[in-house]
Amino acid sequence: MSEIRAVLTGLDLLTPGSSAADEFDTETERAVRAFQQSRGLSVDGRVGAETWRALDAARWRLGARTLYHAVPEPLTGEDVRSLQERLLEMGYDVGRADAVYGVRTSRAVAQFQREMGLKPDGSCGPHTMRVLRRLGRKVVGGRPQWLRESDAIRQAGPTLVGRTVVIDPGHGGTDPGVVVPDGPLRWTEADLVHDLASRLEGRLAAAGVRVQLTRGPAPKSCLPDPERAQLANSLGADVFISLHTDGHPNPEAEGVATYHYGTDNGVTSATGERLAGLVQREIVARTGLRDCRTHAKTWELLRLTRMPAVRVEVGYLTSPTDRGRLVDPRFRDRLAEAIVAAVQRMYFPIERDVPTGSIDVSTLRAAVAAGRVGAG
Repeated sequence: MSEIRAVLTGLDLLTPGSSAADEFDTETERAVRAFQQSRGLSVDGRVGAETWRALDAARWRLGARTLYHAVPEPLTGEDVRSLQERLLEMGYDVGRADAVYGVRTSRAVAQFQREMGLKPDGSCGPHTMRVLRRLGRKVVGGRPQWLRESDAIRQAGPTLVGRTVVIDPGHGGTDPGVVVPDGPLRWTEADLVHDLASRLEGRLAAAGVRVQLTRGPAPKSCLPDPERAQLANSLGADVFISLHTDGHPNPEAEGVATYHYGTDNGVTSATGERLAGLVQREIVARTGLRDCRTHAKTWELLRLTRMPAVRVEVGYLTSPTDRGRLVDPRFRDRLAEAIVAAVQRMYFPIERDVPTGSIDVSTLRAAVAAGRVGAG
């Protein structure tokens, strides 16, 4: 507890000595909520594993230590993310600002050093920091990253055949997620999203996509989010889709929301943001769920994946209205078709995009069977 309060105090979110160092009081909870809000995390006021890792990373300020590519355990921290965002703004390719000092970040630093006449060793120490601080920003908001990601999608072409999509049914094992008793029945988030994932898997496979699920219907344990992200990375996935239902004490809360990677200063995964928008619009149009919009988050599941990644909350299981829809297999079919249509639209050039709700997913299967996908 004292470590948590020390970090929050160092971030000016707590007043020094305002309460006992080992006490998690109301003031500390408010500070944790403020921290979570500022970092794009789930705002619940609790210090779980992901919030603690973010707090631990927040100890470091850019310039406080020399950064370098360490093997096998890379350096992580808020200073690494600040450096990555700074390099992105200057047009250097670090990939995603994931707060991990990996090979790509080291190469970007070396390129910067080479262009500035420094020794290109890929580490960021005092000399590199001095030069970095002297330079003005070339661009703002990660636009070079947007151009790189958009160009990669354009070069890939419009076909889904041969793509690899990882589908992540949330929770599982000993973690059922949201659980709602409904008369003699008991609905769990883990079971419903696995069924949805299986339906989505079938439709994507019929369109020529290689599909991998992160878990089965009843795994022995629930993979932590970093391991789910690592699985997608190791498979070289083109797209990552995580499926969840939401829950709230107020049964009136309802609707669908889609999340993509993004930080509080506007750095975002451009293709992830576009995919999130397409998924959200297709689901709303095809199902009638309330539109709870898209949102940028720094959740590890979105931050650590190296491909366009979204997390979709496909309705509130605690809402009688949403639950009545979600437990209907035909409704889950419509959800699956909406997501397939969104993935297909992501690969269309923007100038050749089609209206929301207009893609007949069955024609994608027919096109695969006839060998005509991507023709014309």
